[in-house]
Amino acid sequence: MCEKETEVQSQIVNIESVIPKNRLAVLKWNGWGYKDSKFQVTEKGIIRFTGNRYAIGETDLPFFTQWVQEVLNIDLNSRNVPRNNFESLELPLSIVPDDFLNALKTIKIDYTVDDLARLSRSHGQTLYDIYSLQHGKCYPRISDIVVWPRNHEEVVNLVDLVNHHDVVLIPFGGGTSVSGAVTCPENEKRCIVIVDTSQMNRLLWLDESNLLACFEAGIIGQDMERELRKQGYTCGHEPDSYEFSSLGGWVATRASGMKKNVYGNIEDLVIDAKMVTPKGVLEKNSKVPRMSCGPDFQQIIFGSEGTLGIITEVAIKIRPLPKCSVYNSVIFPNFESGVKCMREVARQRCQPASIRLMDNTQFKFGQALRPVGSIFGNMLDILKRKYLTGICGFRLDSVCVMTLLFEGTRSEVDNHKNRIFQIAASFNGVIAGEKNGERGYMLTFVIAYIRDLALEYNVVAESFETSVPWNNTILLCNSVKKTVENECKKLNIQHYLISCRVTQTYDTGCCVYFYFGFNWTGLDDPVLIYHHIESAARDTIIASGGSISHHHGVGKLRAHWYKKNTPKTVLSLYSASKKNLDPKNVFAVGNLITFPLSKL
Repeated sequence: MCEKETEVQSQIVNIESVIPKNRLAVLKWNGWGYKDSKFQVTEKGIIRFTGNRYAIGETDLPFFTQWVQEVLNIDLNSRNVPRNNFESLELPLSIVPDDFLNALKTIKIDYTVDDLARLSRSHGQTLYDIYSLQHGKCYPRISDIVVWPRNHEEVVNLVDLVNHHDVVLIPFGGGTSVSGAVTCPENEKRCIVIVDTSQMNRLLWLDESNLLACFEAGIIGQDMERELRKQGYTCGHEPDSYEFSSLGGWVATRASGMKKNVYGNIEDLVIDAKMVTPKGVLEKNSKVPRMSCGPDFQQIIFGSEGTLGIITEVAIKIRPLPKCSVYNSVIFPNFESGVKCMREVARQRCQPASIRLMDNTQFKFGQALRPVGSIFGNMLDILKRKYLTGICGFRLDSVCVMTLLFEGTRSEVDNHKNRIFQIAASFNGVIAGEKNGERGYMLTFVIAYIRDLALEYNVVAESFETSVPWNNTILLCNSVKKTVENECKKLNIQHYLISCRVTQTYDTGCCVYFYFGFNWTGLDDPVLIYHHIESAARDTIIASGGSISHHHGVGKLRAHWYKKNTPKTVLSLYSASKKNLDPKNVFAVGNLITFPLSKL
């Protein structure tokens, strides 16, 4: 047994990352995703998606072009050219104490004070972040220095060093945060060190007997999945940001994935994790499936958002690759029918790997993103439309679509599909086929690119999410939409979009994801206006029984609601943990609760 354990844990594999150390060689510095992938307007005035990484790559999108013009009143002949050169920004100077820099050199961790390296790791993907980079002013505070530890031991040495020199550490994974979690606190006077974990991306061991694997926390989601698939396994965790977010970031924000019904959320997948704090390493140091040994204090790692330490290694559950993966979809006459169907699916506990429901606005949006088909394909679309409206009696202005992904053996998938379709039929659902299901699932990875195009044409947009009990779901969705509508009327915003989808289901409730954007032509400070309206919407969410967040975390954007809606006893426990694990407030990122910037 001991020999086998040693053999398993010695299988260290170096993994080539999709995001190199020089991340800007591949990724945009002032937008979402890959440099070669984006929506742009051609000389003919048609929106096109570039690159070949996605299914709609190098494709003209005339339906989408028409949709944005009609819904958001976009003038495609009037473009706000985004800033392409960061040197026009007035960056805060890098101030690194000599004694700390000399000490850093002794522990031989790679570092840089390069301006673009500091800037590109001092922000996430909030509307404020990207608008500031493309069209506004630089952030009032960015990091002073970036470091790249290569393993757990180097992180231990680094934390000891900064604790001694009273320097601030902010962990940085994939940079996909939409909560302001990696934003440098504006009033922090101490030297701020960004800890880029990208070089900690190895597979440390894989235990096939117990279906476990241990990775360093800096590994990017798609790299981890690629490595597991080479050996016939999967972890099944697939958030929308899966291409760019890191394993450590998932743990730090209590992430959820599109296939959580089969594989679980991140807290269900993790069997052990190491987090380096100024007071030592927090870990279970065990691979057993469960323990009843008092309170599980390691749970404080989940959702800690860089405030207590740096996550360095994570042991996760894995599963053999499914033999069969099949997409499908169902159309309902209205959103209420779709929600009732999802509730019944959850009640019977027969959710497939992924089940998501888009409201009518998102349904039309998804249809608009389809490319021009062949004559035969267009005829089929017309026939399907006539079938829905003429025979089924559906109204195209109210229908919604549920996308499905089934995994398992062929017989398991077939049986599962039949069961879901029977439930859907009882709520007037009509099977819409595999193609629509797959397109709806894959478009998730492309949608994030749209915001960069929108900013070029006077549109600001963002998403926000919540979890809510089943009996409040419809009320919450309708109330949030009404709140946004009322706020837009007050501000004389005439062209806007507010839509929602149900993305994850549970026994007792679901996750609802909202998209909101508006044309800000004629208005000043669109980002401030957006945050005002979203804040009103989030107040409505909480008043309707929803949570502050389902999977995006708290960061700085939602800290107000966290403090207001979290019991004082819980806040005091978190404060006590912070004071015990980080008495000098080295991890002064400022998420969740704002602590004094100096020693606690």
